[in-house]
Amino acid sequence: MTVGFAMCGSFCTYAQVFPVMEALAKEHTLIPIFSPASYVTDSRFGTAQSHIRRAAEICGKDPLYAVSQVEPIGPKKLLDALVIAPCTGNTLAKLAHSIADTSVTMAAKSHLRNGRPILVAVSTNDALAGAAENIGKLLARKHYYFVPFRQDDPQNKPTSMVADFNLIPKALESAMQGIQLQPVLL
Repeated sequence: MTVGFAMCGSFCTYAQVFPVMEALAKEHTLIPIFSPASYVTDSRFGTAQSHIRRAAEICGKDPLYAVSQVEPIGPKKLLDALVIAPCTGNTLAKLAHSIADTSVTMAAKSHLRNGRPILVAVSTNDALAGAAENIGKLLARKHYYFVPFRQDDPQNKPTSMVADFNLIPKALESAMQGIQLQPVLL
């Protein structure tokens, strides 16, 4: 399969996401896609350039990062599936409201025209607050599937949830069959 692998700005999860990207790259052709924040932001979890280099090494190609680069995904039927990992609350909101103003949201919009799956791996501090409505909207939509997720620090961040990134391959397999991997909430 050819799988788009889109990364948003939840930098604290990259150490968990990159090994999954490596595993998928052994079986599939991956096209890396970086959100604007991912493409330019240096954080305490690494520089943007180091993340870009790592994705390029794993996937064998430089990440797409501009709306104009990802718009052809749909018309040219470039992907069998799109994985968004990590998917931030900001991107969840845009997807839930059909806003396509970033490379990741445009990739999703363009890919949806072909009726192929989008796999969302949530990582947001407000999943049980403001982002809950957006998660619900996407769960109810055709072609959106979620990597099972859980609270990551209930005592200190009671509304925060993060996907079990290790379940991405299994969730992708299910999504390709049109099935939501269960349980969604771990």
